[in-house]
Amino acid sequence: MQHSPDLARANIPNLRVPQAEDGAAIWDLVQSCKPLDENSMYCNMIQCDHFAETCVVAELNGDVVGWISAYVLPNDPETLFVWQVAVSEAARGSGLGALMLQTISNREVCDDVMRIQTTITADNEASWALFRKFGKTQGSKLDAEAYYTQEVHFQDQHKTEHLVTIPLAKAMAQAA
Repeated sequence: MQHSPDLARANIPNLRVPQAEDGAAIWDLVQSCKPLDENSMYCNMIQCDHFAETCVVAELNGDVVGWISAYVLPNDPETLFVWQVAVSEAARGSGLGALMLQTISNREVCDDVMRIQTTITADNEASWALFRKFGKTQGSKLDAEAYYTQEVHFQDQHKTEHLVTIPLAKAMAQAA
């Protein structure tokens, strides 16, 4: 069921920790959010199950309208890596992406997290806008550099992914 953007702005989505049962609905959402890279439904179920505390699902009127998969880097517990952000067409422009990022970073599992990282292709304007906006809410600017390159890592099958790093407000407060 599709909702109008006005309806999405008028209602407050329910943000919650995902469950394995959400994997299929999340897979459907990602499929509808071109040009996002599509993972398998199984991958989305594993994310909902094994990484639930660092992921978030947004529901509006019973429909999954938002999803972020993320995890704390195993070799750097101060970094939350955001794997994927998906917001349905019905909820775009409502600030849902930034709200979901803030929701995850406020969870107890992220108490030691001082920065968020993600990778973004140069032409993904929506992701750049989201992470710049989130950086502003943290009082920081994002740092970006080519990370997984088209030639070396993707054998020319995928565009270069730029590693984006955003210090969180709590990290900057500790540094002051």
